[in-house]
Amino acid sequence: WLVFGGSWGSTLSLAYAQTYPDSVSELVLRGIFMLRKKELDWFYQYGASKIFPEAWEKFLEPIPVDERNSLMSAYHKIFLGDDENKRLKAAIAWSIWEGSTSSISYKPEMVSSFSDPKFALAFALIENHYFMNLGFLDNEDQLIKSSSIDKIRHIPAKIIQGRYDMICPVETAWELSKNWQEAELIIAPSSGHSAFEKEITHHLISATNEFSENV
Repeated sequence: WLVFGGSWGSTLSLAYAQTYPDSVSELVLRGIFMLRKKELDWFYQYGASKIFPEAWEKFLEPIPVDERNSLMSAYHKIFLGDDENKRLKAAIAWSIWEGSTSSISYKPEMVSSFSDPKFALAFALIENHYFMNLGFLDNEDQLIKSSSIDKIRHIPAKIIQGRYDMICPVETAWELSKNWQEAELIIAPSSGHSAFEKEITHHLISATNEFSENV
């Protein structure tokens, strides 16, 4: 079957395909994320904060000033704590940070959906748990190293990446494509991270339509 995944889903898609290469007919990946420390640091410690300082300020609010040198760890501490009100506020702040940075332009409706308490709690706690453990991968280069890519070279694949993706910067997709030249890298020149960016949506539909012709 065709495996389709974006962002964290691209991580899972690559891990699945490399584990069960004979079960995957094609891959459509968006917003490449491979759970490496430099990728997590970019979004949760420095980097994206330079582009979205107003949203970053809100992301910092739940964390004491003296704990901000390791924000993922500070959030993890709150998420594992007994204060439910504090946990909810932190989860909403964590989720809104991602919702605020997903698109090339600010989308109030997206931020609103990310701030829903039930969604935010599930989203933030699961993400933080996996990120703190680097996805339980054997090592941070597991998904991109040549021995892993060799397992999936035979699988037709398209990588759709927004040029201005602030959550999963284009550098990661570029590095993956350099190791995996059999895959087609498509950089959407005026798009951010979200699958609902017009260019991104167009390329995702085109990719799945193209692969469907092989069925």
